[in-house]
Amino acid sequence: MDWLIRTVGLTKYFPLKKGLFRRPAGWFRAVDGVDLTIARNKVLGLVGESGCGKTTLGRTILRLQEPTAGQVFFNGVDLLKAGPGELRRLRARMQIIFQDPSASLNPRMRVGTIIRRNLDIHPERYGRNKKARVLELLEMMGLLPEHYGRFPHELSGGQRQRVGIARALAVDPEFVVLDEPTSSLDVSVQAQILNLLRRLQVDFHLTCLFISHDLRVINHICDQVAVMYAGRIVEAAGRETLFASPRHPYTRLLFSSIPEIGRKAKNKLISVRDEPPGPASTLSGCRFHPRCPERIDGCDRIEPRLAPVGPAHFSACLRHGRSNLEDVSSEHQ
Repeated sequence: MDWLIRTVGLTKYFPLKKGLFRRPAGWFRAVDGVDLTIARNKVLGLVGESGCGKTTLGRTILRLQEPTAGQVFFNGVDLLKAGPGELRRLRARMQIIFQDPSASLNPRMRVGTIIRRNLDIHPERYGRNKKARVLELLEMMGLLPEHYGRFPHELSGGQRQRVGIARALAVDPEFVVLDEPTSSLDVSVQAQILNLLRRLQVDFHLTCLFISHDLRVINHICDQVAVMYAGRIVEAAGRETLFASPRHPYTRLLFSSIPEIGRKAKNKLISVRDEPPGPASTLSGCRFHPRCPERIDGCDRIEPRLAPVGPAHFSACLRHGRSNLEDVSSEHQ
């Protein structure tokens, strides 16, 4: 088995409540039937515009939010069938680094206590002197021993994020979800944190889900890439393959939006109609079809499946993949 994380039909719906008594009037399909595999010791980048369900998918994989349906496997173990005791033990092997360190670090705790808290909860993952372990982690993060006794508000944004990374790595996890860990930082600090994360991923032999809306960041740190739109994966491939030959119209739209300064742009900006589907949308067919400049007959009726378009390259578009083309043909028969 060369994968560590695998999801099968993973779904997360949120009720949309209306009226005086806040009764459910519909469902927000944040994650809608996602099949995803993350190879062991690799970094999978999950990219898409804001509101597409990236963060919800990451939190649902960790069971920080309970899924509506589907399966999540960690090293062959079905997390959704794990009892409270087993899940607690497994949580030490799965950690998350949050987007905003100012919000994710307790302002009333000192840095040493914040990092040590993870060791206190999971003492079986690290049995040596806890303070020595915390100081060792601070050094790995490029922080000084005197940071041990400081409060989060006494640190810069980059330093706070380094504390968040140290907290996640304190118990030697195997899988880490990185939820846009650099989006709230200055550009120069972003580069430092990204280089630190890449080094730590190799040193700790981590398997990572790296969530971002920035394709340049994805290109820098990830081995594989999955593109998400309106709760579904629309394209997945190795990083080099995807950046060399994006196949799905939405992926090409994302690539065309990358700003290129100081030189002639390679990609012409693609214009699209309409807005992304709203929370209560019940669109049939392809979720992207109202905005797609390449839509064909059947896009508004047939929901495309993720089909192979090359070696380890998959796209959910009616124009691509034998199975999707067969769906169009059968509709006309």
